[in-house]
Amino acid sequence: MISLFFVPWDLLSAWLTPTSDTVQEQVDAAIDMGLDGIIVYVDRTGESPTFYTAGWENRELKIPADPNALFKIASISKLYIAVAVAKLVNGDSLDLDKTLSEYLPNLKDRIENADEITLRMMVNHTSGIPNFTDHPDYPWDAPPNNEKTLELILDEPADFEPGEKYSYSNTNYLLIGRILDNTLGYSHHQYIREAILKPLELNHTYSLLSEVDIDDVMSGYYVGYEPDLKYTSFSSPGGSMVARIEDVGKFLRALNDGSLLTEEEQAIYSTIYGYDHTGLLPGYSSIARYHKNIDAVVIQFVNTAGGTSWSKTEIVYNRIVSILRAY
Repeated sequence: MISLFFVPWDLLSAWLTPTSDTVQEQVDAAIDMGLDGIIVYVDRTGESPTFYTAGWENRELKIPADPNALFKIASISKLYIAVAVAKLVNGDSLDLDKTLSEYLPNLKDRIENADEITLRMMVNHTSGIPNFTDHPDYPWDAPPNNEKTLELILDEPADFEPGEKYSYSNTNYLLIGRILDNTLGYSHHQYIREAILKPLELNHTYSLLSEVDIDDVMSGYYVGYEPDLKYTSFSSPGGSMVARIEDVGKFLRALNDGSLLTEEEQAIYSTIYGYDHTGLLPGYSSIARYHKNIDAVVIQFVNTAGGTSWSKTEIVYNRIVSILRAY
């Protein structure tokens, strides 16, 4: 009873609400929980992909949620970068055991343990490099360019010794983006487009918000803050991509069924990163997972963040998967 006293009542209500009978009913229930808009994509082998929507794409203009809207997929972007790394390692352009100081010698004296941190550690978040989004001065309302973002953690002490443990850090992928650019001699965004997006015919996936028509992007909302957050642009590698939900579903299916990578590339990838991801930015939360026991890719986009919204998105997602398991 004491524990229940400290649980936010809106979240407790969401927990206590029974699971719906169908996916659409559960998606509708997400709006009753206080989420603004939701899009769900389900791809089960042997069936045509199915889309479910509820709530608003733009609540001010009363535009209903649209499965064809573009969405800021936030850290789901890291899957694409990890795939790029695996491909380049297989092609001998990158070496997972090469150190940060070897790849970026100008940072040798600016990032603690740079001569011990390997590319592998950066990819799998065991580097100990501080996470720039945890810095108290990180401006979520006006994200700086990548150079200024990196300055937030330069000369800061490491969170732990390299390889000692796991700790998620967006800084790892900011640095990997720079390593990729230097190695390729051109933007890693172009490499991802040529090596990953085009072969899969993902024609509605973009590296940056600046590449798209802003009117095609789903609005984003933060609990207790009224303005639409879709205009806020994030450029840091591993958190900047924008895509339609179907494109993300196709990518995740290809990543998990082995059609995206060669056997050699798959062997490398499996040692450095996972096969699903979540994403969270002001106004945007997303979950992208493949469920082997039902052979289904389930992607969920919600254009609400802050407060207890993330817990609610997880409740809704887990219940949708439970419904799918039942039939």
